[in-house]
Amino acid sequence: MPLTFAAPTPESIPLHIVEPGGLENWLLDRSEAETAWVRLNGFTGKIGQTLLVPTEGGATLALAGFGTAKDRARTRYALAAAATKLPAATYDIATGLPTELLETECLGWLLTGYVFDRYRKKSAAGALLVAPVGIDVPRVEAIAAAEVLARDLINTPTSDMGPDKLAEAAEALAKKHGARFNAIVGDDLLEQNFPMIHAVGRASATPPRLIELAWGTEGPKLTLVGKGVCFDTGGLDLKPAASMLLMKKDMGGSANVLGLAHMIMAMELPVQLRVLIPAVENSVAGNAFRPSDILTSRKGLTVEINNTDAEGRLVLADALALAEEDKPDLLISMATLTGAARVAVGPDLAPFFTDHDADAATLSAAAKRVDDPVWRLPFHEPYESKIDPGIADLDNAPSGGFAGATTAAMFLRHFAGEARYMHFDIYAWMPASAPGRPKGGVGQGIRALFEALPEMLDL
Repeated sequence: MPLTFAAPTPESIPLHIVEPGGLENWLLDRSEAETAWVRLNGFTGKIGQTLLVPTEGGATLALAGFGTAKDRARTRYALAAAATKLPAATYDIATGLPTELLETECLGWLLTGYVFDRYRKKSAAGALLVAPVGIDVPRVEAIAAAEVLARDLINTPTSDMGPDKLAEAAEALAKKHGARFNAIVGDDLLEQNFPMIHAVGRASATPPRLIELAWGTEGPKLTLVGKGVCFDTGGLDLKPAASMLLMKKDMGGSANVLGLAHMIMAMELPVQLRVLIPAVENSVAGNAFRPSDILTSRKGLTVEINNTDAEGRLVLADALALAEEDKPDLLISMATLTGAARVAVGPDLAPFFTDHDADAATLSAAAKRVDDPVWRLPFHEPYESKIDPGIADLDNAPSGGFAGATTAAMFLRHFAGEARYMHFDIYAWMPASAPGRPKGGVGQGIRALFEALPEMLDL
């Protein structure tokens, strides 16, 4: 469902956004009856509080609590917390929303309209918002649409979002924006030298594939690589049942890069965009790849398989090698890659790795502006020895359990070669609902990247 701003109407209700410390000043301009109504109903301006106030002229205005700055530091999309409690109507912000928070808070409001109703129809009726003066409406709506795309792809189970359906979703996005689309499928992967994508996906009934989308003919070359493991059983190193419950989301990296690609194309950033998605199911069958196998990658590096459940880095490696051959100005990968990243920073932060301090600083500043938190983790050179198995060039699953996110990122860096490279190890899932973000699939880091790209690429 597209999430867009509403058109203003004569029936639009003025909305006043109030912090606890600003309530008394706001009441100075109200009538005695209105003031008494607010006090009688216990409205104080806490996050999530709402109140409809009848005015002396017979009209109605609405109040939304915005909380304190400390409260908002703990609650992303503070206005969204109120939006879900307002009666279904159209609201027009009258006062109280700081200019620097305008885009993020209005985006949060739009995202309260997100409902994943593919399998169970649910009402999406709710409070609508008129775009406030000063907001870039196409930009905010494009970001909301990108978030919807990422969420829908992640939330869809593998029965309807296998490698073939993921390719169809990418092709539909390409057609929407006039981009070029291609997919290399099945044994053609071997013929075109993508041996590790083929090895990981060959045991599935749905053939593996490398999905490619390309858009734009001028400007810096930007390549996005997203992990598209549509389901991960763990392979022959089979996961326990409880660990498979969320494995439909193991293509969250691909969903996020497609969401970012939508923002870039919708807003016509002057770049040459390329999206690469190795799409596979890591399944169990007689032809599944095995622990202790040694695979030869597209780049020519050999990889010893010490755990078939560390498959994401294998498929990404071939895609990164292809990306690097084109000498992009910036190469970004996104993947639901390691549990270690979640242990390190939890589900709400998007950890990233880069050797470029300026890019890290630009991204971190952008993330704060748009309230899309990221956290830099290190490429730590002394850990290189951990991914050296001795009988091959690289180890896909070092023993010991320490620094798992870092060693996975360092593994990938070998295949990015000399490219200016940034890697995200995201979770792509909300374990519990929060304002503007229901439980389920979620975009992580892509708004921060979209905000940072013009500076990073000198656009």
